[in-house]
Amino acid sequence: MSKEKIRENYQKIIAAAEKCGTRLAAAVNGISMRNMAAGAAVLFVLSVIPLLALGKYNVMCIDDYNYGMRVHDTWMETGSLWQSVQTAVRQTKDFFVNWQGTYVSCFLMAVCPMNFRYEAAFIVPVIMIGMFSVSAFLFGRQILVKWLGSDNRKASFVMFLLLFMFYQVMEAPFEGIYWYNGATHYILMESLLFLMLTLVSGILWAEKKKAMLFRCIPAVLLGLIVGGGNLVTALQAEIVLALLLAFAYGKKRGKTLYVLLPFLTSTAGFLCNILAPGNAVRASLDTDVGYSAVPAVILSFYYAAVFMIGWTNVFVLFIWSALLPVLWQIGKKSERSFAHPVWVTAGAFCVLSAMFTPTLYAVGMVGLSRVDNIIQMVYYLCLFFVTAYWLGWLSHRGSGKEAVREGRSVSQKDIAEASAGNAFGLFLEKAGNGMTVFFILLVLFVWTLTANKNTYTGISALRSLANGDAAVYYEEAMERYALYMDETVTDVVVKPFSARPALFDFEDLTPNEDNWLNLAVSGYYHKDSVRRE
Repeated sequence: MSKEKIRENYQKIIAAAEKCGTRLAAAVNGISMRNMAAGAAVLFVLSVIPLLALGKYNVMCIDDYNYGMRVHDTWMETGSLWQSVQTAVRQTKDFFVNWQGTYVSCFLMAVCPMNFRYEAAFIVPVIMIGMFSVSAFLFGRQILVKWLGSDNRKASFVMFLLLFMFYQVMEAPFEGIYWYNGATHYILMESLLFLMLTLVSGILWAEKKKAMLFRCIPAVLLGLIVGGGNLVTALQAEIVLALLLAFAYGKKRGKTLYVLLPFLTSTAGFLCNILAPGNAVRASLDTDVGYSAVPAVILSFYYAAVFMIGWTNVFVLFIWSALLPVLWQIGKKSERSFAHPVWVTAGAFCVLSAMFTPTLYAVGMVGLSRVDNIIQMVYYLCLFFVTAYWLGWLSHRGSGKEAVREGRSVSQKDIAEASAGNAFGLFLEKAGNGMTVFFILLVLFVWTLTANKNTYTGISALRSLANGDAAVYYEEAMERYALYMDETVTDVVVKPFSARPALFDFEDLTPNEDNWLNLAVSGYYHKDSVRRE
């Protein structure tokens, strides 16, 4: 074949490839945001189905026994739900005086579903994933739509991708999804905070008094509930509600009372929580020594930065990159001013840092994985919202709106910022859906083909279901349960689990019958002893 013929064929191939690429780009960029949001929703749902399916093999464990013992006894003796609830109330009062002030969490932990039916543990991931994902979605979309000026479809797309990302890289999935006691104390309480903040934010943007009252009443009740949960969430509620109250007083004076009421009930619950007599009793028995107030606050900023770096992995960076064009469009089309990006960034960092303070103050440490779950989610929310705010600021500077709004003449700095904004914005607009789809494909590649199949929760759960680990574990757990319920056996000896899903990484019984967990199980089932071979 002649050189001319080879060159001609090569040019045809290049032309065909360019034509195909142009058509593909046009097709991708032609995907509507409605379809993008629907696709993200499907991706999120598919990613959590294995997590929910693994819940079929869940059982009660760890502190579920300690907190549920008295209610379980009442249920076994009377079969009365009402009397069991009364026992839970009495236990909560006792704990309030003798152990801890988290009155709402203590009550909820006492009424563990497995107290009434051991096989009911499958409902725990349904409750935790359902409550947390729905509340985070509503709260996040409220911020994007009302505060940042997004439309509902873009906001939904962002939140579905964020939730997909969070559940795949969750710091401690067992403690946040499957363990009733730990997830109730943190994940469920944070979910209720998200709902309360959604309602309070809705008050600020409502136009009619009836709508404000409709949101205020449940927000007031949620304030009392959130204040009686874990101190990380309760302190976070105090800070954010105080900021919303200050905003209402400064910008929306007529709505101040409607924001003040939830703040007052939350504060009342928080004070009742931290001033409970049981906290002093527990502190006197606890060997852990916390930092004083000032060092705890200072260290909170340090640890916030450390954990932010650790939680910003490749998976997160790819999702963040995929959302940049969408976040740019949100800011560009928004009527919000985006006038204070530095203050917004500093505020978000302070709120995040404050979530590390309670454990530093109380026990002098961070890294409690069940606590880290909720801090991690708040970080991801802050990451995307602050990014959207900066892009909104940059898009408005690039269009010259900021200088005009501030009544300034256009300076060299304004010109430089406008040029940078225009250049970056032009890149994101040109990249469009193509950039978003490209990075989502990279995410799917990393998600499904990572060598360690336990790296991401959805794949890990699917693996445990497929290889039979979950079924074997549950069968052996039920064999243990049969021994616990056998009244003829007073000293129970159980076999070690031969298989266990990687996500079920909880502490197991030991050969030492005096181990705290062994004692909890033996007390729950009224055995003389329980130990593992």
